[in-house]
Amino acid sequence: MVLALSALAIALVSIATYAQGSLRALADEDAGLASTYADESALVQGAFFVHVATAAFALVAGVPQLSARLRRRAPRGHRVLGRAYVVAVAVGAVSSWVMLPANSAGLAGVFGFGTLAVLWVGSGGRALAAIRRGDVASHEAWMLRTYALTFAAVTLRTWTGLLIAVQLPGAGPDPDVEALFANACGPVPFLCWVPNLVVAEWLIRRRGLPAYRLVTAAAPARTAGVPAVAAPVP
Repeated sequence: MVLALSALAIALVSIATYAQGSLRALADEDAGLASTYADESALVQGAFFVHVATAAFALVAGVPQLSARLRRRAPRGHRVLGRAYVVAVAVGAVSSWVMLPANSAGLAGVFGFGTLAVLWVGSGGRALAAIRRGDVASHEAWMLRTYALTFAAVTLRTWTGLLIAVQLPGAGPDPDVEALFANACGPVPFLCWVPNLVVAEWLIRRRGLPAYRLVTAAAPARTAGVPAVAAPVP
């Protein structure tokens, strides 16, 4: 319930903020990230609006996809919404790549958000490929990973607020908000999605779905014509 409400809240706030006018007009009101992209080319500004719309849709549409009960009750609706979700993820990832050179976190943002976009569209593609070959378990695992990356829209704002808050005690009576925000932007491009993937992998293992293993048992080496010798048991 908390996940659904936070996803809906961020989606509605994003749409409501950027649907009010042009980025230049919104920048004059210091609304959201408008000032970051207000002076960029029409291509970048268009990509920004597309990204806001598709990411907001994916954030909301992904919630019912995670419910096994809803999937059982409305399988056709699950398939239709799932296809729309994957398309939104793909378009959202491509539009984010267009925006990368102008992002507010600089080089850290290029690497952090760029990697997020690659993993986002990649996991969505793997989820789609898995269900097409009838591998329901792998499909569910990849959809969990995909939504963990989609949920970065929520955790990005959470981490930014927390990192600004922890700086306030040492910022003095008249803190420089822009400096605090700039400092917070350093780790956020990675913090907004790496912990999400860790939680997703924990959920995948807990549900018995196909999970990644950090360590795999190496097969015993064999030499041609020489049988493998078992290690002695003490």
